[in-house]
Amino acid sequence: MNNDFKRLAFVGTPELSVPFMTSLCSSGYDIGVVVTGEDRRRGRGEEPSPSPVKRAAIEMGLPVIHEIEEVENFEIDLAVVVAYGSFIPVDLLERVQMINVHFSLLPRWRGPAPIERAILAGDAKSGVCIMEIGEEFDVGGVFTRQEVEISPRDTTETLRDRLIEAGCELLVSTLGDGLGAPVPQVGEIVWAEKVTPQERAIDWGLEAEKIDRLVRIGGAWTTFRGERFKIWKAEANTQQIQGSPGQLVGDQVASGKGALRLIEVQSQNRARQEFDSWKLGARLEENCVFGDG
Repeated sequence: MNNDFKRLAFVGTPELSVPFMTSLCSSGYDIGVVVTGEDRRRGRGEEPSPSPVKRAAIEMGLPVIHEIEEVENFEIDLAVVVAYGSFIPVDLLERVQMINVHFSLLPRWRGPAPIERAILAGDAKSGVCIMEIGEEFDVGGVFTRQEVEISPRDTTETLRDRLIEAGCELLVSTLGDGLGAPVPQVGEIVWAEKVTPQERAIDWGLEAEKIDRLVRIGGAWTTFRGERFKIWKAEANTQQIQGSPGQLVGDQVASGKGALRLIEVQSQNRARQEFDSWKLGARLEENCVFGDG
């Protein structure tokens, strides 16, 4: 462990941040304070509940605050930020050294949705960067990076899990070796906007492999009998089948190029289920079509 960073602040909010906090603790780092988002309601009518990071921090006996400015009240050598989700004042960055963990190979996929965008684009690899925090999002220099291969069947969840594992190891080793000088980002800058619900709507005129990537990021939807219909698991078939785009043929839906074999689906206001089970109860007519409005 590098003696320059004996005492840390950890700054994060969602579930994916928790393994980084626990990895730092198990590696011998003293976390003097945890900064996380405010308690909020997770569902209609529910009482406000703590963020996953706050819940884990309390279980570990760590002090928790919600206002990032208050981090100055604690004696720390460095603040580690992992998916905090709130603005960090620029003047605070001038007084408290902070580093960030980002889930892409910067400068490709700067922004809030790098994992989903990498899968949608058909990228062969993603990665993790340990970077400095600047005035603008994800533009700071990079201390260290680690590539992670994207497999042809990766979903947002499976890729995220591998990035978290690689990121935890990278963070601990980076702190242990000392940060050194950050390297400016070089290469094509690509922004990773959040994927909107409308972007998740399936265009059956596209090739099946592109539709499959949309399904693998989660929340892909079409319409059936005038109602929203989600597809949670599927496989692309590059062979063309008889049928117009959107037409169901057996367990496959024809597309602009190839077809999509349906595995797990969800009708509106129903639970997710295997396609074969859904099909048995759907009373399908001949030549039924998805994307019917």
